[in-house]
Amino acid sequence: TIIQLKPPGEWPAIHHERWYSGWAPGFMKRPLATVWPEEAPATWDELIGKMNQKLQLPGWTNAWTMPIKTRIDMLTTGVRTPVGIKVFGQDLKSIEAVGEQLESILPKVPGTRSVLYERSLGGTYVDVVPKREALGRFGLQVGELNAIIEQAIGGEPITTTVEGRERYTVNVRYKQDFRSSPERLRQVLVPLRQRAGSDSETNHIPLGELADVKVVEGPPMLRDEAGLLVGYVYVDLEPWRDLGGYVSDAKAVVARAQANKDLNLAPGMYMKWTGQYELLESMRERMKFLIPIALLSVAVLLYLQFRHLTEVFIVFLSIPFALVGSVWLLYLLDYRISTAVLVGTIALVGLAAQTGVVMIVYIDHAFIRRLKAGKMNDLNDIIHAHTEGTVLRVRPKLMTVATMLIGLIPLLWATGSGADVMKRIAAPMVGGLLSSAFLTLEMIPVIYTYWRYSQLKRAKRLGRPLAEVAGIEL
Repeated sequence: TIIQLKPPGEWPAIHHERWYSGWAPGFMKRPLATVWPEEAPATWDELIGKMNQKLQLPGWTNAWTMPIKTRIDMLTTGVRTPVGIKVFGQDLKSIEAVGEQLESILPKVPGTRSVLYERSLGGTYVDVVPKREALGRFGLQVGELNAIIEQAIGGEPITTTVEGRERYTVNVRYKQDFRSSPERLRQVLVPLRQRAGSDSETNHIPLGELADVKVVEGPPMLRDEAGLLVGYVYVDLEPWRDLGGYVSDAKAVVARAQANKDLNLAPGMYMKWTGQYELLESMRERMKFLIPIALLSVAVLLYLQFRHLTEVFIVFLSIPFALVGSVWLLYLLDYRISTAVLVGTIALVGLAAQTGVVMIVYIDHAFIRRLKAGKMNDLNDIIHAHTEGTVLRVRPKLMTVATMLIGLIPLLWATGSGADVMKRIAAPMVGGLLSSAFLTLEMIPVIYTYWRYSQLKRAKRLGRPLAEVAGIEL
C-alpha cells in the first residue's frame, strides 16, 4: 500500500524532548527553543511510529519503507526490509517450519518492529492428472488431452479484432458455469478420434473418465538460489536501532535457540543474513582498504610538505582531537554509524590534517626565522618563537575553519530528497572541525615545543649546530 503524505509543513506539531528539556531553567529554554524548538512537526520516524501503532490489524504485518527504495532493495538483495534471512533447503515443509520458528524467535530481539515469513505453502490449485490406461483404451495421447484442457478451460486466442488504433485478442473457452467447480470440470466433454472404417460421428467422453480432477495445496511461488529451494524472512527494525548491532544480537538469539532446540535445521539446511545488512557488510570490507589508503595518502602528502616524519606525526595528532567533536555531535544528533557517516569521517581526516598543517607551517616559519637570527639558545627562545607562530596566527587558522563550517553547517538543516545522507556526511565534519580548531591550538604547540627542545638539548650534548641536528638548511 502506497501512502501519499502531505507536505511536512502541514504535519501536526508535537512536543519533543530535547537535550535541554530536563535541566534547563526557563530563562535558558527560551533562547534554546528558538534554535531547537520543543514544539515542532513530527519527524519521519515519529510519523512512522504513529502510523504503525494505529495500523495494527489482525493478519497483517507492517514493514515501512519508500517505493523506490523498496525496488532498489529488491534488485540488490531480494528482500524489501532492512534485514532479511534466507532459509535454504531441499524440502518446502522443512523450510516453512524454520521460517515459522524464526517468526516467534526474532521478536525477542530489542529493536524488532515486525517479522514476517513469506509462506512457501498454502496455494490452492486444480490438478488434472491423466489416467493413462483410460487414454490408451480410447486411443488418446496425453498431449491431446492437455490441448483440450488448455482450449476449453484455459482459453485459446483465435483471432484479433481491430478497433481503430486498438487491437484486442479474441479468446474462446467454456462459459464460467461449465468450469466453476471440480465437479463441473469432470463433465467437460473430450472428443474421441473417429475410428478407421467407422461412419459414425465423433464421440465424446467426460473428462472425469480420462483424468483425476482434484483440488490440492502447493506453493504459491517457488524460489531457488544456489541450487536449493529458499524461503524469505522479512525483519523490519525500529528507527532507533542500528543495523549492525541488531544483526549481532539477532544472531546470538538464533544461536541460543538452536542450542535449546527451539530452532531445528534439518541436515543440508542453512541460513543466510541479507538485506541492507548484506550491503553494510560489503561496505565494511571496502572500508578496511579505503580508510588505510586515505590515511596513507594524507601521510605521503604531509611528508612531501615537511620532509620530516615527526612533523607528520604531530599533524596526525589533530585527527583524534577532531574525532572527539565528531563523536559528540553524532551522539547529540542521534546518528548511527552508516556508510554516509564513515564517508564524512574519511573527509574529516583531510580537514583535520589541513588545520594541523596551518598551525605547523606558521610555527616552523617563526622557529626558522629566529634560528637564522641566532636567537635559539634555550627553552625560552623556543617558547617565544612558538608563541609568535601560534598566538599571532590564530586569526588565519580560525578563518580557515570558519570557511569550511560556513559551507557545511547549512547541510545539517537540509530537507527533501537526499537530506538524510547529506546530514550524516556533514555531521562528523562539522563536529570534528569545531573540536580540532581549539584542541590543536592547545596541544600541537606544546608537543612541537617539546620536540624542538629535545633537538636543542641533543645539539648541545653533541656540540653541533641546532640547524644541523634539526635538518634545517639555513
